[in-house]
Amino acid sequence: MSANALREHSTPCGGWNVRASLIAKRTHNPIREIVENIVVEPNPEKHMIALSIGDPTTFGNLRPAREVIDALHESLESQLYNGYAPSTGFEEARRAVAEYSSSEYVNVDPKDVILCSGCSCALDLCITALAREGQNILIPRPGFSIYRTLAEGLGITVRSYNLRPELGWEIDLDDLEAQIDESTAAIVINNPSNPCGSVFSREHLLDVLDVASKYFVPIIADEIYEHMVFPGRVFHSLASLSLEVPVLSCSGLTKRFLVPGWRMGWIIIHDRGGVLDKEIRKALQCLSQRIIGSNTIIQGALPKILKNTPQRFFDNVLQILKAHANLAYSYISKIPGLKPIVPDGAMYMMVHIDIPSFPEFNTELEFVQRLLAEESVFCLPGQCFDYPSYMRLVITVPQDMLEEACHRLQEFCSRHHIKNYDKSSSNAITLPY
Repeated sequence: MSANALREHSTPCGGWNVRASLIAKRTHNPIREIVENIVVEPNPEKHMIALSIGDPTTFGNLRPAREVIDALHESLESQLYNGYAPSTGFEEARRAVAEYSSSEYVNVDPKDVILCSGCSCALDLCITALAREGQNILIPRPGFSIYRTLAEGLGITVRSYNLRPELGWEIDLDDLEAQIDESTAAIVINNPSNPCGSVFSREHLLDVLDVASKYFVPIIADEIYEHMVFPGRVFHSLASLSLEVPVLSCSGLTKRFLVPGWRMGWIIIHDRGGVLDKEIRKALQCLSQRIIGSNTIIQGALPKILKNTPQRFFDNVLQILKAHANLAYSYISKIPGLKPIVPDGAMYMMVHIDIPSFPEFNTELEFVQRLLAEESVFCLPGQCFDYPSYMRLVITVPQDMLEEACHRLQEFCSRHHIKNYDKSSSNAITLPY
């Protein structure tokens, strides 16, 4: 066939007609959408302090353990992991995850482990396996936007259940139950939480399982911050408590081991009743073939990473994060118009902004934008997590930087708070003290 004939055959209407898929059109990331539309420039006279980045390695003050780096070097230098692995992961790597995730309350078999390219990939596979177009999944509000991004791209409806800030961000169980109908395919539970830094008690998780059991709805447990809990709190995995409800647990190296860029996550299938054996287990295996397996060099290092990283490393990181949380809370709780909520784990703190106390601003987004413009401090507005009137702070930054950010936030609020605001003018006024 000649070039002209081929052109006529492939474009019968006389022109190109290349269109994006429905999945691409329906996919959007609320955080990126909001952040990228912020056109405000930071104050050039003050160095930028970003309390918005959920990457604990950004500022270099938190680094992985020496044992983790050594394991990676050994894996690379062995030349054993340069090729493809089975789509669900090498047997020894899956066995290492199974041993790491087992406890006196739950025993994980390597066949129940699927290695993925980060925890977000694990969540993607779980949502895709459990829910069909036209069905719905339930996600927390406030909650991380990736759940919505992944689901809506596939034509799956997202319904949000409320968390209760006055109760340490516990799930509103009545609201959760009210969202469930015959088309609900899964409930996403994030514990410990991004953006709240909350950690659910054993009793509360049992109540959640009761709701899921009542309506026969499986759970996707986003537990990427597992064990990242401050002294006095205990992490309970949902799988360790569930006797009946099938749970797909998603986690990985990202946060606890301080290596988010290594893209090593996993799914663990917890299904004591065999509910998922008919179709979902096979579906997850098939979907894993779409990514052709996760990073093999990291897989080779995984057994030693999970076995050799000392507890003192984790304890030290948590001591730093707890100290930073205490520091930020002590500063911000004294600022008129702001109400921080004490986190119990993870890397975040949510702060309520009493918008009526700041007459120049109609929303927390305007507050955050002006904070960036005047003080070069950037926090994510609550709209990123479907929760207006709040902002999220990341507490992994170095201590001196966090102190400086809190000081600037105090200065900003002192200028714009209603007690210093002349209602007859658009300008803030300075009152004598």
